[in-house]
Amino acid sequence: MDNRLNAVKIKLGGYQPANSVHNRAAEVFGEELTKCLGPRIYYQMDGNMAETEGIKAFDLPGLVETGDLTMCYFASSYLVDRVPEVAIFDVPFVIQNREKIYSALEGELGDLIREKFLSNMGLRILGFWDNGFRHFTNGVREIRTPADCVDLKMRSMNSDSHQEFFRLLGFEPTYVDVADLVSKIKSREIDAQENPLTNTYRFGTYLYHKHITMTGHFFGVALLMVNDTNFCAWPKEIQNAVQVSANIATAAQRKFAQLEDEEVLSALDPNENAIVFLNDEELKLFKDSARPLIEKFRTRLGNHIFKLVE
Repeated sequence: MDNRLNAVKIKLGGYQPANSVHNRAAEVFGEELTKCLGPRIYYQMDGNMAETEGIKAFDLPGLVETGDLTMCYFASSYLVDRVPEVAIFDVPFVIQNREKIYSALEGELGDLIREKFLSNMGLRILGFWDNGFRHFTNGVREIRTPADCVDLKMRSMNSDSHQEFFRLLGFEPTYVDVADLVSKIKSREIDAQENPLTNTYRFGTYLYHKHITMTGHFFGVALLMVNDTNFCAWPKEIQNAVQVSANIATAAQRKFAQLEDEEVLSALDPNENAIVFLNDEELKLFKDSARPLIEKFRTRLGNHIFKLVE
């Protein structure tokens, strides 16, 4: 008899390569959950549903919201329309320090975001994962100032604020789902993209984009989320084990993310990739170009939420 028939079934979906920092953390989550609950739980992970099931990354939160998927990790930038407060992560150059943002997410800022996701979408946030500082890459030319960005076709998330930021720098932004990113780069339909170093490396975009500029313009947050109705229907022991396992996985994920930055920089061949580290004057030019967007969000979100992250 298959003991899994009576087990609580939990499936976690993702949209990244198997060795990504998110999928490695999702494996930690499953290991901890199984350690806590044994045969009472049947955990499945599909770390790249875009590849295995043809599902766009953008669709994952909706599947969790309807209960068709138990859990997923997902970049907060796509959900600004549903939970406006997460737009703080899309304000360029505001978040500069990992430890400070971790502390905010474990405190008042995290409590606020959890409450909003619960009330607005019926989703329980189990953890805030490090989606990395984002940097520009392109296959055309070195980028040191906003003038170098002019007329380059930039891949963007489906985010109005990201696209507005890119336009302020001179890029021509266009939305491309992450599932189509590499093919659009290979076909040269887009000239540039921006991602954390781990994604630039793991997705293989560095193979086509020689130029990498370390702007650190956004700090991304990925949300580990579960359908709250499903969660509340589980016995308390299972609820507790899920949250404890999520806490352990979150701590592991953040370590993976920080180490990955160092490892990717060491792995990139300087003969193949030209990495630009901006000096203070060059970085100021980017910040100055972004100033109208920063002030717009300060008015929209209020000074208090800015004080939590600055």
